[in-house]
Amino acid sequence: MPRYLEDLTPGLAFTGGPLLVTQQAIVEFGRQFDPQYFHTDPLIADSSFFGGLAASGWHTGALSMRMAVESPLNDFADGLIGIEVRSLRWPRPTRPGDTLRLNLEVLETRPSRSRPGWGTAVVRWTTLSQADQIVMTAETVIWVARRPQ
Repeated sequence: MPRYLEDLTPGLAFTGGPLLVTQQAIVEFGRQFDPQYFHTDPLIADSSFFGGLAASGWHTGALSMRMAVESPLNDFADGLIGIEVRSLRWPRPTRPGDTLRLNLEVLETRPSRSRPGWGTAVVRWTTLSQADQIVMTAETVIWVARRPQ
């Protein structure tokens, strides 16, 4: 049964994952989208700022999006339609062998004044490793359909 804006309340939480991050996936993503040596070469990455191979922050974001889409938060009638990223941080790198999980929390909802039948929800994203270390935080705004009358 699809969810609508009326089904969301501040404090409502969803979880996603777990998702294992492999060295191969980090290197492949890095080569295609962020070809810096600390994302693409495990040997010379040891001498980098990160002290070893690290996933691109954009890779961590893409993995977080996958977990969000596979979570109950995506049970909306029209999917997860992003309209704004208010903040995005990567306080720690994602490493090969990390198993990520995602916590999503609804912070606020608001019916749209300009688009009847729609509203917005502000969602806090927290992506954690298996050691409960935060590897990404974000605050986004999404469009959410309102329940048909």
